[in-house]
Amino acid sequence: MKILKKILLFLLAAFVIAQFFGPEKNVGSLESITAFTSDAHPSDAVMTTLKTACFDCHSNNSRYPWYNSITPVNYWMADHVKHGKGHLNFSDWENYSIKKKDHKLDEVIEMVEKKEMPLPSYTWTHGDAKLTDKQIEDLISWAKLTRIGYGLQPKPQ
Repeated sequence: MKILKKILLFLLAAFVIAQFFGPEKNVGSLESITAFTSDAHPSDAVMTTLKTACFDCHSNNSRYPWYNSITPVNYWMADHVKHGKGHLNFSDWENYSIKKKDHKLDEVIEMVEKKEMPLPSYTWTHGDAKLTDKQIEDLISWAKLTRIGYGLQPKPQ
C-alpha cells in the first residue's frame, strides 16, 4: 500500500508541476484573414460560419476555452491547431498560389460535404460550431463559386 500511495503522490505532484508549463498559444488577430476575405469574398453568413466553426484551428487566431489552461488538455488542443493550420491556414491565404487556393477550397467542399469538418471533438465543446444543413449548403456554394472565380474550374452551364 505504501508504494501505491507514493506513486499516487508522485503522479499528483507531476500533474501540479505540469500546470506551470504549456504550449505556445495560437493568439493573433482576425485581421490576419483580411487577404482571405478580400480574395474569396465570403458572404456575411459564410463568414460567420467560418469564424464559428473554422478559424480556431485554421487561422492564426484561436479562441481558447477555460479548460485550455489545464495540462495535458492544452497540448492536445495545440496539436489540433497545428494540424489544422498545416492543412489549411486562412491567415496564410495570400501566400497560396491560385492552384493551391482552388485545391484548398476543393478540400473544404469535400470535408464539409462528408461532415468530417469541423471535427466532432471540436463540436462537442463548441456546440455553435456544429453546422446546420443550410450552413453546409452555403459554405459549399460559396466555395464552388470562388473556385470558378479563380478560372481553373469550368463555369456551370
